[in-house]
Amino acid sequence: MTVDREQVLRTAAALLSRKATATMDEVARAAGIGRATLHRHFAGRDALVRALEALGIQEFEAAIDQARLHDGTAEEALRRLVAGLEPVAGLLAFLVTENQLFEGDQMNEGWARLDARVSALFRRGQERGEFRIDLTPAWLTEALYGLIGTCAWAVQDGRVAAKDFQYMIVELLLGGARRSVER
Repeated sequence: MTVDREQVLRTAAALLSRKATATMDEVARAAGIGRATLHRHFAGRDALVRALEALGIQEFEAAIDQARLHDGTAEEALRRLVAGLEPVAGLLAFLVTENQLFEGDQMNEGWARLDARVSALFRRGQERGEFRIDLTPAWLTEALYGLIGTCAWAVQDGRVAAKDFQYMIVELLLGGARRSVER
């Protein structure tokens, strides 16, 4: 039987985004394969998490590309980005909590590249007078990531309706980031 590695990764992502402490045995069961088969593809949890991280970076980059961050207003682009990240929010939330994110130059390069693209969106919004200038683009980027992760967990726990995911994130972030009109 041929094992679809990407399907195993997606199954692991779905499980680990709901239960971050899941064992390799639980991941194998969820994927419908034996533990030995899982270990042939991923030598251990660290290898699995690194593969999930590569998948997360790939998915995040695809969402950024689809969001067309340079088109329209920065607010419109931000809304498109949050919508594009919704399907992988659980995986991103899981990855943010894993300490392996801070090891390995290749992965750090991937996250740095994503951070730079999102920060550039916030900088563009600031330069065009859409967003507050007293909050750094780096901080707004981190706040966005935090809101995405927190909302993903709230949806999984049933504390937030899935249909409200985008609204909750964008409205809270922009309510704090939007430049107020001086009277």
